[in-house]
Amino acid sequence: MDGNRRWAQSRELAAAEGHRAGASVLRAITRAAARAGIEFLTVFAFSEENWRRDPAEVALLMNLLHVFSEGEAASLADEDVRVCAIGRIDELPEAPRRALQALEAATAGNSGLTLSLAVNYGARTELCDAIRALARDVAAGILDATSIDGNVLASYLYTAGLPDPDLLIRTGGELRVSNFLLYQIAYTELWSTPVHWPDFNEKHLREALGAFASRQRRFGT
Repeated sequence: MDGNRRWAQSRELAAAEGHRAGASVLRAITRAAARAGIEFLTVFAFSEENWRRDPAEVALLMNLLHVFSEGEAASLADEDVRVCAIGRIDELPEAPRRALQALEAATAGNSGLTLSLAVNYGARTELCDAIRALARDVAAGILDATSIDGNVLASYLYTAGLPDPDLLIRTGGELRVSNFLLYQIAYTELWSTPVHWPDFNEKHLREALGAFASRQRRFGT
């Protein structure tokens, strides 16, 4: 969800207004994705690198996560959306962490679209955490090292139980993956738009889905 700050800057607004607008778009796109029949939607909400931003901006982002988690719980539950968080969630400040965990619990029984929020997420850290966990289980005799394959490794990632993405949408015109789901996007189709996230809407989502539907997927063959 890229371009919040540039969107605000282009309108001579504070960066906070861009992030607030972006949070509103997340609500709208989640509903649009559900209407389109999408079963899994994963959004990069806050990266590990984002901690290096101005402390006031980080505090705002944490507050928006808190507000979203509390404010959307009832409507997401009513709309049969299941929310899960991926990343080092235990390192978040207490208030947004508890709100996010409560949102996960409140929607755990839902069977519609699964909304995965990547928060305090970094793909390289995810791989390191998975490898450490695999090594511990091999050392403890729980796992035979010769049995480790792609499926076993996937079961140790933050995304265990979720399918690999079919389509990655990059807003804001950027052409990089920015440490997002590096293992999982091996065969993912990529689509970039110059539209900043606060301006991204259902029409743009449908455009991305149309582009995806026209491609012939080869999966490396």
